[in-house]
Amino acid sequence: MAKEKSRFSNQINIKNRRASYEFSFLDTFVAGMQLRGTEIKSIREGKAQLQDAYCYFNGGELYIKQMHIAQFTEGSYNNHITDRERKLLLNKRELKKLESKLEEKGLSVIPLRLFINDRGFAKIEIALAKGKKLFDKRDSIKDKDIKRDLERIKY
Repeated sequence: MAKEKSRFSNQINIKNRRASYEFSFLDTFVAGMQLRGTEIKSIREGKAQLQDAYCYFNGGELYIKQMHIAQFTEGSYNNHITDRERKLLLNKRELKKLESKLEEKGLSVIPLRLFINDRGFAKIEIALAKGKKLFDKRDSIKDKDIKRDLERIKY
């Protein structure tokens, strides 16, 4: 008999591709998240989006807002709210460092990717970032085009 393919996967890597276009990254951190049971099941199915998500401080704790995790199809009345705020878990030292840097003008904390580590926990990679100006975005597009053309010439 053939093995049945499981719909849950431990090889999840959901990226925020728009973030590298909109921001330049200064520092990155890996944080845990407080999740409910149906949320982790939806993440393992690959049903999460980071496009509009951002992080903010509230009472000395870091939260992520507008990260969409779709409802679990087999969840009953216990199903989670799709766009709720979720607490991010970092060391005190990292939280203090981020909070002090955020007081500077023009810096923000954005999520880069959502993944499941070796132990099966959902982790999120966040970055301290500064928004790009229009000319910076044009430069990054130009650099990407040049790199692509050089790769074509090689082959």
